[in-house]
Amino acid sequence: MLREIDKLWDRLRKEGGKMISAYWTIGRYDAIVTLEAPTERVALKALMRFGDYLSTETLLAVQREDAVKLLE
Repeated sequence: MLREIDKLWDRLRKEGGKMISAYWTIGRYDAIVTLEAPTERVALKALMRFGDYLSTETLLAVQREDAVKLLE
């Protein structure tokens, strides 16, 4: 399975994205992975490829400065 996951990350890189960090956790979630992609569509496509292997919860993160601008 690890080889398949590595292939998925390689594919994300080819589409302009990258994995920023990966942590194994204890508790409700087994792992937390942060990734960066040129668009939400590329990120979603990458995460959907994990569907056969994992159950995921996706969060969109916005930098604080950008979020504050939205409130102005």
